[in-house]
Amino acid sequence: MSTETTVGEICQVMDRAYPPHLAESWDSVGLICGRREAPVRQVAFALDCTDEVAEAAVAAGVDMLIVHHPLLLRGVDSVAADTPKGRILHSLIESGIALFAAHTNADSARPGVNDKLAELVGITPGRPLAPKPGPGRHLWGVHVPAEHVDKLKQALFAAGAGRIGNYSECVFEISGTGQFKPEPGADPTDGEVGQTYRDDELRIQFVAKPGDKQALLDALYTHHPYEEPAFDITELADATPLDTAYGLGRIGQLLEPMSLREFTQQVADGLPVTSWGVRAAGDPDKQVQTVAVASGAGDGFIDVAAKLGADVFVTSDLRHHPVDEHLRVSDMAIIDTAHWASEFPWTEQVEEIVRRETGVETTVITVRTDPWTVSAESAHGA
Repeated sequence: MSTETTVGEICQVMDRAYPPHLAESWDSVGLICGRREAPVRQVAFALDCTDEVAEAAVAAGVDMLIVHHPLLLRGVDSVAADTPKGRILHSLIESGIALFAAHTNADSARPGVNDKLAELVGITPGRPLAPKPGPGRHLWGVHVPAEHVDKLKQALFAAGAGRIGNYSECVFEISGTGQFKPEPGADPTDGEVGQTYRDDELRIQFVAKPGDKQALLDALYTHHPYEEPAFDITELADATPLDTAYGLGRIGQLLEPMSLREFTQQVADGLPVTSWGVRAAGDPDKQVQTVAVASGAGDGFIDVAAKLGADVFVTSDLRHHPVDEHLRVSDMAIIDTAHWASEFPWTEQVEEIVRRETGVETTVITVRTDPWTVSAESAHGA
């Protein structure tokens, strides 16, 4: 276990796994409270930061709590200790616990919340229902005197240049002749002020992540022999295959067709138990194989799932009228699960990522934060 890992470093691990740019425009993700320089020895994970979860985190002596649902997503006028959310924040801060949320960015990431849900209901997660552009790449072109190219390339590689899949130090070189005339005030490494200078140069081209831009600029200006390096940066179009693209929801195939009744039971067996349970709309004997999923509240994707050819759509928080209207025009079945049940399994995924990347101790707080606590069936029968 590393004793030097900080809150800021955990945040960086989370941002790499669940890039903040994937969050919906209305969302609020990232560090909610805590000092980035504070040390972290143990991290806890939960779906929601409720009073009971906060109390469990304090009792466990953790230094950081990572949740899916942002505590302050809905606006508040005060975080005083006598307010519901303020009480939680004060408890965490007074105990030295940082709070971090990965919400819709974790829904859209790969692997993310929707991939975990897809696996639990029995499909290999394929394309998203609502694809998002990937992080993209930049194509850099840098001109450098031939005798300095190797030193500069190594500095740029160390800053993130030339990484493509499982390959590193990828670069393309073009030889040519460079020309410039230093004007008064210049301090040229080669040539003289007022005199046109020509020399053999190489143009090196490489791709890099947009997030590495500043590190690459720092390396370029530090290690290039010229005070004014010649370079250009071009933003490349996203070429991510649709089956591996970021985005909300997933669609995939069951290994074998089964009835809606059988698949509903499979979903119930795969998800955590809740009072809400699992219910389905559609012909119980309908054969289903193409499955769409959307973790959390997903009734906005009903039409999308149907247009993509799903036999059944698994989501949460469904209302009477959207489902009724859908069944009037489509035979795609719909399965409604508890919101908490569809997303809580993500805590296992994120725990494994943080433990693997940092070596800190980790624990999942298993408090069931599903607000529904009681269910009943009529004594009169169906």
